[in-house]
Amino acid sequence: MSIVVISGPSGAGKSTIINKASEHIGSFYFSISTTTRAPRVGEVNGREYFFVTKEEFEDDIKEGNFLEFAKVHDNYYGTSLKPVLNALNEGKLVIFDIDVQGHKLVREKLNKITTSIFITPPNLCELELRLKNRSLDDDEIIKRRLENAKKEIRSIKEYDYVIINDDIDRAAKEFVSVCNAARLKLSNEEIDKIISFWEKS
Repeated sequence: MSIVVISGPSGAGKSTIINKASEHIGSFYFSISTTTRAPRVGEVNGREYFFVTKEEFEDDIKEGNFLEFAKVHDNYYGTSLKPVLNALNEGKLVIFDIDVQGHKLVREKLNKITTSIFITPPNLCELELRLKNRSLDDDEIIKRRLENAKKEIRSIKEYDYVIINDDIDRAAKEFVSVCNAARLKLSNEEIDKIISFWEKS
């Protein structure tokens, strides 16, 4: 059972990297987050996110249905627990695209099987350029995203790996390498079984 958490500023290229690497990382489940923010143009419920109301989200919090959740830019984002457990039991690599707050919560609950990657453009100017070029947000939202990125970058030491996305092909190859390594990571229980079998053979 293996989990890969990726975090990084909005506009870092996380989705592009996953899409480019998807054919080379074996069977995996990409955990779709639930959010209270409005869908962007072209986004489909159940594909990019599960879109719900604030009331629905807070009800799920009370019922303990989230592995992790956080409030970002006045909207909730969270990871539903049931599909994650199902995927892990099926032996799939589970990939999370979550923020630094979510990473800390996953570490608290599933640290033994979690490998984490922080993905970032080479610098703040490049991030600003990418956010403006994708034309998804107005100037005020871009400003907030940049301020949030300045805070997120301070958490980079909490991650196992860092990928500087200044070349998408190289970044995707590095991502594949980390995913392959994550699959080899063993829980303490699995290690104990190996030791027991080795000693008795």
